[in-house]
Amino acid sequence: MSYDPSPSYPPPSYRPPYPPPSNRPAPSYPPPPYPSGPHPSPPPYGTHPWQPAGPGPLPDPGPGPGHPGLGEPRAPRRAALGHHSDLRILRSAYRWQRRTATLTALGYFTLFLILSAYAPGFMTGDGAGGLPTGMLLALLQLPVTWLAIGLYEYTARRHVDPLADRIRKEAELDARREAGR
Repeated sequence: MSYDPSPSYPPPSYRPPYPPPSNRPAPSYPPPPYPSGPHPSPPPYGTHPWQPAGPGPLPDPGPGPGHPGLGEPRAPRRAALGHHSDLRILRSAYRWQRRTATLTALGYFTLFLILSAYAPGFMTGDGAGGLPTGMLLALLQLPVTWLAIGLYEYTARRHVDPLADRIRKEAELDARREAGR
């Protein structure tokens, strides 16, 4: 097989992607409708947080809509939905729940790996039923995983779900109070 350098089809014609330059002068555009120079005066406040304030303090806008005047007392506000301490307690209970279940499963698996690497004599020794100890520990991985799942559900029912239910009920109560206003 040989290479034929002459193409059997006509070569494509080349066209530049843009028209060739002409000798026309550049078009002139009208000036923009906004001032093109620097601002006549800087704003009375810093435009960035690290900049100091301008020449003086900003004027007080006074009481506006939704703001009580000087003599009007504010209505006492109840703690908002999901008070921080409630959510903090819920987060810590959920965190404890995750750690307990995770450390149960991963702790057993890590123990299995460490014994496999550093105690091969123990892992190859005879266990119950003539099976090697390593095989028995490997077969126990599935029940330990089930135990971790059960522990996760138990801690959810005992610690996390009651807190979440209480916060949910408070949210429903707050929603009803807001709808009644």
